Amino acid sequence: MKTIGLLGGMSWESTAEYYRLLNELTRERLGGLHSSRLVLYSMDFAEIERLQADGQWEQAAEALAEAARALEAAGADILLICTNTMHKVADPVAAAVTVPLLHLADTTADAVRDGGLRRIGLLGTAFTMEQDFYRGRLESRGLEVLVPDDAGRSIVHRTIYEELCQGIIREESRQSFMTVITDLVAAGAEGIVLGCTEIELLIKAEHSSVPVFPTTRLHAEAAVTRALADIA
Repeated sequence: MKTIGLLGGMSWESTAEYYRLLNELTRERLGGLHSSRLVLYSMDFAEIERLQADGQWEQAAEALAEAARALEAAGADILLICTNTMHKVADPVAAAVTVPLLHLADTTADAVRDGGLRRIGLLGTAFTMEQDFYRGRLESRGLEVLVPDDAGRSIVHRTIYEELCQGIIREESRQSFMTVITDLVAAGAEGIVLGCTEIELLIKAEHSSVPVFPTTRLHAEAAVTRALADIA
């Protein structure tokens, strides 16, 4: 099995989900006591969040690129950025190493297309919902992307940073997200992309009237498939 390198800690709540999913999926495919070959570089999210808030994306890219090089040096054959938002700097991070970076938006778009859908609602941080680095990547693969209105985006963004990234799961917030999802479906969304790795801690398939696409799980599934590609 190839070794998967995880750029994590942003937040560690969702990185823990990556670790669990990667190992469970490997065991499901290989059986017995098998688990994933992994190396993890866990960032201090407080430092990264400050760079996000200040718009210092070049500095954030440098920090993740340094971590990516460390993962490659530690033996990683494949890299995952374990956060949707930080795919804003995916290109410079990928350029810093010689091993492939498996882009989260691509694995998500493939799953949506495989499901026969084209018009999707996107939930995530304000950066992910409002900027082109993620939406544009989905649209370039033939998808139409809808996002919540101003109030909905504010609810989603605040809940991610003030609650989910800190391990706080509130039923009131789940109900608010379900209202946002209902509005997106009313606007024509055929499915909902959970475009922040922490959202899967709050929203499950049963909380939506249309299919949901859990990006953490989809990313992990694609990584395990790639890592096991050369095993008969």
